[in-house]
Amino acid sequence: MNQTLKRALSGAIYVVIMWFGTFYSQLSFHILFAVILLVCLSEMYKLRKGKTKILAFLYVVSPLLLIHFLETELVLLMFILTWTFDTFAYLVGMKFGKHKILPSVSPKKSWEGFIGGFVFTIIAAYLSTMYFLPENTVYCPIVISIFLPFTATLGDFIESHYKREAGVKDTGNFIPGHGGMLDRMDAFMISIPALYIYHNLI
Repeated sequence: MNQTLKRALSGAIYVVIMWFGTFYSQLSFHILFAVILLVCLSEMYKLRKGKTKILAFLYVVSPLLLIHFLETELVLLMFILTWTFDTFAYLVGMKFGKHKILPSVSPKKSWEGFIGGFVFTIIAAYLSTMYFLPENTVYCPIVISIFLPFTATLGDFIESHYKREAGVKDTGNFIPGHGGMLDRMDAFMISIPALYIYHNLI
């Protein structure tokens, strides 16, 4: 199978499972993220084999426990905005990226890609407010769209640092064409605690 097609199909299946598991019922939501926690912990354990693990495990465990205390609408918004940011940061970065953010950790990420992803994330937040989220929602998607690109990028950089220390490209092969589960969840690892703090402050 063509690698691009394989990546697209497995990515689509991943999104469907995440979407269905999160919003089908409270039980499916808790089961889904309990499984994700176990898989990510296993992948991180392999990355940190022979090295200190406390901070690395906190990076995984803290967000994947806190997510159980977030409202499903907020989790939905986080998915939409994060996937939007990742997609457009990648596309804009591939086309126009020249100035690298932190090449020693993640050589493909550029400021041009970040700015492109940032702009489209704000647009996605506006559209979400207009068409998807309930009118009585107490949190402001535009505010979230402003800080989420920073937290998503930080989460990605932390995971990239651990992978570089381990000398591997991916954390595993759990999702064909995409790597491990931790590779798919890295952008959420700092965003979830940030959203939890924001949600409990307003």
